[in-house]
Amino acid sequence: MPNKIHLTVATVVERSGEFLMVKETKDGRQVINQPAGHVEPGEDILAAAVRETLEETGWIVSLTGFLGISTSFAEATGITYYRLAFVAEPVEFDANAVIDPDIDCALWMSHQEIQQNLEHLRSPGVINCLSDYLAERIFPMEIFRNTL
Repeated sequence: MPNKIHLTVATVVERSGEFLMVKETKDGRQVINQPAGHVEPGEDILAAAVRETLEETGWIVSLTGFLGISTSFAEATGITYYRLAFVAEPVEFDANAVIDPDIDCALWMSHQEIQQNLEHLRSPGVINCLSDYLAERIFPMEIFRNTL
């Protein structure tokens, strides 16, 4: 059963009114997502969010808030996904970062551009996170008690 439960992280990163997004091809279809990915066994959740953002976009970020947890179930695979979403500030772009080969490109998009591409979002979690961020439903990072 543990292989049917996936813990993932995502970050909402804003800079000058635009959001850091990635385009990736899944099942032959290009989709738009926040920088996101799986937490590795034994990995700190916060470190995973920073790592996934760097691996998918080349951006080093600093986590500033927590947006919440969402769940989804993929009927095709029987996998339940638990997605922890964070707010992060861009710190520095690492031009030498090795980008995950699953990522087609990283780009900055306005809220309007994202709204115009709803049919291309990887999951409803993408717009839900963005809506929570824009509504300022952000929890402080102090709610995490990491011991890893």
